[in-house]
Amino acid sequence: MLFKISIRFLLAFTFYIFITGCAGKKKSGKKIFRYNEQTNIQSLDPAFAKNQSNMWAIHQLYNTLVEIDDSLQIKPSLATRWDISADRKTFTFFLRRDVFFHPDAAFANGTGRLVTAQDVVYSLHRIIAADVASPGAWIFNGKVDSITPFIAVNDSTFQLKLLRPFQPILGILSMQYCSIVPKEVVVKYGKDFRSHPCGSGPFIFEQWEEGQGLTMVKNPHYFEKDSTGKSLPYLDGIKISFYDNKATEFLLFRQKKLSFINDIDASFKDEILNKKGELRAVWQSKINLQKHPYLNVEYLGILFDEKNELVQNSPLKIKKVRQAINYGINRSKMMLYLRNSIGTAAHSGMVPAGLPSFDTGIVKGYNYNPGLAKQLLAEAGFANGKDLPEIKLSTIPIYADLATYIAKDLEQIGIKIQVDVMQKALLLEKTSKSQALFFRGSWIADYPDAENYLALFYSKNPAPPNYTRYKNEAFDVLYEQAMLETNTDKRLALYQQMDAMMMQDAPVVPLWYDMVIHLVQPEIKGFFANGLNLLELRKTDLP
Repeated sequence: MLFKISIRFLLAFTFYIFITGCAGKKKSGKKIFRYNEQTNIQSLDPAFAKNQSNMWAIHQLYNTLVEIDDSLQIKPSLATRWDISADRKTFTFFLRRDVFFHPDAAFANGTGRLVTAQDVVYSLHRIIAADVASPGAWIFNGKVDSITPFIAVNDSTFQLKLLRPFQPILGILSMQYCSIVPKEVVVKYGKDFRSHPCGSGPFIFEQWEEGQGLTMVKNPHYFEKDSTGKSLPYLDGIKISFYDNKATEFLLFRQKKLSFINDIDASFKDEILNKKGELRAVWQSKINLQKHPYLNVEYLGILFDEKNELVQNSPLKIKKVRQAINYGINRSKMMLYLRNSIGTAAHSGMVPAGLPSFDTGIVKGYNYNPGLAKQLLAEAGFANGKDLPEIKLSTIPIYADLATYIAKDLEQIGIKIQVDVMQKALLLEKTSKSQALFFRGSWIADYPDAENYLALFYSKNPAPPNYTRYKNEAFDVLYEQAMLETNTDKRLALYQQMDAMMMQDAPVVPLWYDMVIHLVQPEIKGFFANGLNLLELRKTDLP
């Protein structure tokens, strides 16, 4: 009760600050976009673009060969166009001749230099180099030619060679891991390149006081222009703070010291949003709410490896028990009362809404059906939960309330759940080592293709991404067939078949398909949410 009162006081106080104005606010005359990064930034080296906080900053500093547009389609970036060989194993990219790296002491006279195909070769090789130890090395595993995967034909022509056709390869090349970096700058700074970044992006690194703030300034020589011919970006700079408290972040936002907030903390979401996920009346004229389907699936994973002792000694090895769990959770009610309708209850497969192969009519998931759940338990030999041992559900602190809700739902059908809360790093370690039998997980798309989700269940993949160790030979055959299929409609049909097949085996319990939620200052223009929740600021403007 005391905590709830303190939150209400904080919100009342921040609202008071807002309506009475921001006394003492200094006008610099510069268009500076400000946001807070609660989880901090670990590296500005694209080879370590492993999480959202790193990716958002790296996206401002660098470019990739191709990128994803607002409709989740591939479009040119450093490459103006590309050709694909008849066997679909060689991709030839033709580079722009007007893109320069930012100025740096590593270059002659300290000025930037032209980006060339040799830079692309170097950058992509870094990702798979053992001495770099990039967490993104997996993106090329088993996909690119083992001898000469990356070739500079000349300064402006780059070739990528694959072992076999792989349809989503362009999506992979759009990832921040594949940002183009200059060799001489990387060599000059070594491991300190993480804090001395140099790219060709719309903003130039200025200063980083770790744990305090990070500043970038406009790249005056950036190559992109808008539809009227005006140079991008419009902003003069970006400032990032690193407050780790969401209440503090919200206070700063209400004081107009932050341009936007990504997501709404559970502790005060009820004060801002109603159960339908809309702004409450008191906030409607004060802030803008942005919502957009997000290619992120929140789910529960179930270890599937029959050779694992944890699985051998658990009732979760029985398909009907796994299916009973899926039928025993009221996802719609969960979304309404725990999520304020942020997201969509997952009644289909693991491929989320927003991707072309998503179709609830074809991929049948699990609706809430406690009667059927009890029937399945009885058929598995555990009528009314008799003789069914307690099952441990591993989760992290911010999802403890969700796990408790799930435990109560499953208790109604006879399944006893012990909620085991641990730190995120420990849970990741346990899932990677097959030491977590039943665990909360999420998967954010690296690129907008259903393959990125179905790869979680391809038996030849390690963990990550196959954390459940799911293995089904028929699924694997369809997966490999889909990677060779050039007809889009036929490939989507294969994706749907795979998704439906996996859901019948039930190695996962999809909970909801996520949604991007932004609270934005009303004066911010040209700032929109997207399906990958990538921070896009090239066309963002301030008065």
